[in-house]
Amino acid sequence: MNETRPARRDPTRLREATGFREFLRQGWGPADRAVSLPAGAAKAAEEHRRRLSEALPGRRIAVASGWAPVRENDTDYGFRPDSDFAWLTGCAAEGAVLVMRPVSGGHEAELFVRQPALAGEDDFFGNARDGELWTGPAPGLREWSDALGLPCRPLDELAPAFRGTLPAVLATARVDPLLDALVPGAAWSELRGVLAELRRVKDDWEVGELRRAVDATIRGFGDVAAEFPAAVAGGGERWLEGTFDRRARYEGNGVGYASIVAAGEHAPVLHWTRNNGRVDENAVLLLDAGVELDSFYTADVTRTLPIGGAYSEAQRQVYDLVLTAHRAALESVRPGANYSAFHETAMRVLANGLHDWGVLPVSPEEALEVKNQHHRRYIVCNVGHFLGLDVHDCAHAAPHLYHDGTLEAGMTIAVEPGLYFHPNDLTVPPELRGIGVRIEDDVLVTKGGIEVLSAALPIEPRELESWVVARQGVSGRNPFSRAE
Repeated sequence: MNETRPARRDPTRLREATGFREFLRQGWGPADRAVSLPAGAAKAAEEHRRRLSEALPGRRIAVASGWAPVRENDTDYGFRPDSDFAWLTGCAAEGAVLVMRPVSGGHEAELFVRQPALAGEDDFFGNARDGELWTGPAPGLREWSDALGLPCRPLDELAPAFRGTLPAVLATARVDPLLDALVPGAAWSELRGVLAELRRVKDDWEVGELRRAVDATIRGFGDVAAEFPAAVAGGGERWLEGTFDRRARYEGNGVGYASIVAAGEHAPVLHWTRNNGRVDENAVLLLDAGVELDSFYTADVTRTLPIGGAYSEAQRQVYDLVLTAHRAALESVRPGANYSAFHETAMRVLANGLHDWGVLPVSPEEALEVKNQHHRRYIVCNVGHFLGLDVHDCAHAAPHLYHDGTLEAGMTIAVEPGLYFHPNDLTVPPELRGIGVRIEDDVLVTKGGIEVLSAALPIEPRELESWVVARQGVSGRNPFSRAE
């Protein structure tokens, strides 16, 4: 005898329950929808818009914040606004669009914002993306306008802003489907290029945000070192990754990029982000991680740490060569220098050192020739990049303003030479196989030279050994401390 299966409950039937709907419209008091912005963010964004207006006179400009990518079905990944949008607005609203119209003397700016579904509306309970019953109180037009000093309008009024073909529109296409539909063929690459050029040189507020991001990151490195015993006992790389993630969420928006937590034979893997290996007390941990603040500025720091508190002879051999290259590279960073100078300097030191070890099949001079580059087998990546709102900032800048350009005061870069000897690389001596070392500092170019923003984190091997031991030896340590 077949049993009758009960009907599957459909939660959408609540929409048909008139009693539920009417009851849900009543009895709601005021909610806190205030915007919390990092100090100085709105003023900095206003200055950034002024600079963009000067660079693109007479052009209509549209920059979208974008949407959270869908993970599966009705579940999204976390939202993080487009970096150019954040630079121009300081706003973190999903689905928002900044429009700048040319007027006499510059541009006037408006922000088009998606409005939350409030109590009294059917979407308050019926829309899991916009309804406040699902997502909690969210800022509306008035709250965003008050916080940012920008006039705000509903997102559904965006279309009239693009009526007509003159003046031409520059828009950040491929970020927002609605904007793409309204502005077909938008010159997005020109706009991205101009914004990348403007963002190369940081203002005082941006430098301050980067300092805070670096300081938080250094505290995160201390958290990780303190957890080495737990990782060795079985927690592995995942335990250490979670440790740093906790610091990043406590002090900021989260991590600025997928953290590299590479222990032992994983250390030579340039982008080891699986972070699922074991941790051995005799190995080194290559930790490449950065805290991204709520302003979305991120640090990018790497240290190669002795898990047991002391480097082996082979580990120290590799570390010392990378450190020599790192120091030489930093000495090549100064205003007016070719951007490529610090990269070339580091490569020269590494090629000479590898030749002295008998690893290179040719002389250092031959290896460094453009047609050869034998040494790049052990460091296939470049040794630096711009840093700011993105970990690899200003990627859309023209070559003559980036890799082929010159350094200026106010630029912030990451300097990160390394050597990576994979465990199955038969071209290196057995004792070096499976060792990877990278040293990465965040650097501000100043009028007189440089300031290493991450200098509080040691790079000298003996100092690092002592630092690791000290982190593990702190009893009763306050995990919420923001001081070392």
